[in-house]
Amino acid sequence: MQLFVNDLTVMDFSYLCHERGMVGESWIVDVILDGELNEESMVQDFGIVKKNLKRLIDEYVDHKLLVPAEHSATTVINSGDESEVEVRFQCADARQIMLRCPAEAYAFIYSDTVTMASVGDYLKEIIATHLPDNVDNITLNLRTEIIDVPYYHYTHGLKKHDGNCQRIAHGHRSRIDLFSNDKVDQQSQKNWAERWADIYIATEEDLVDISSRKITGQIDNASDYWCFAYESSQGYFELIMHKSACEVITTDSTVECLAQFIYEQQKQRLPDSKIKVIAYEGVGKGAMVAD
Repeated sequence: MQLFVNDLTVMDFSYLCHERGMVGESWIVDVILDGELNEESMVQDFGIVKKNLKRLIDEYVDHKLLVPAEHSATTVINSGDESEVEVRFQCADARQIMLRCPAEAYAFIYSDTVTMASVGDYLKEIIATHLPDNVDNITLNLRTEIIDVPYYHYTHGLKKHDGNCQRIAHGHRSRIDLFSNDKVDQQSQKNWAERWADIYIATEEDLVDISSRKITGQIDNASDYWCFAYESSQGYFELIMHKSACEVITTDSTVECLAQFIYEQQKQRLPDSKIKVIAYEGVGKGAMVAD
């Protein structure tokens, strides 16, 4: 017997890619459980499946940075007390990405690439140890939202957030809907998708002098990089990114602030037009700003 749950959850995270750099992503999770019926004539209660499996996925992947631990470009260094972990990664074009964060901010995928297959294997191993005796197998289907308009992949961190959004490198795959005088502005949507393709969106007040960093790795051409750092309830977070992969804004990078930022930029470009912005944060949620 098989029990299935479609749209179990959405994983919002970022990952390191040798070709693209740091990539914000949102994957939808479907699950199938194979097993015998229990004393309640069920494979497992739907409420328990949704609660327990979502909790595990949230704990091990959601709002983390996924690191391809077996890639030759990856270096992982534990601090002496293991409270912070430093990750160094070099992209194919020689750009460097470096972080120093609490261990909980990462998921180390034992593969040379972060893919749906490697993440699915990682999660399956974790979930398998938490399944009841009557369940023989679990199948995870990871998929992206079908988006028929331009979209972008962005990474950010929200230091004021009480939960896991405070992690400095987590992200989303997000559509953008823009209107000018009540008509879809396809060119603007395309422009923003290109501007924020694989972008890190940072808050200006989190900029620190790169010479004062805690990250110990050597930075080539340091003037080409930004360093961002902050302390939040989960610990100390620090990130070094190439300036070409960053958009630095004056506000926090919540989806509400990003919608307002896009609106103001659109208004500057089209001052005589009626503007509406619908900015998404991952799948099925976001913020709107309009005249």
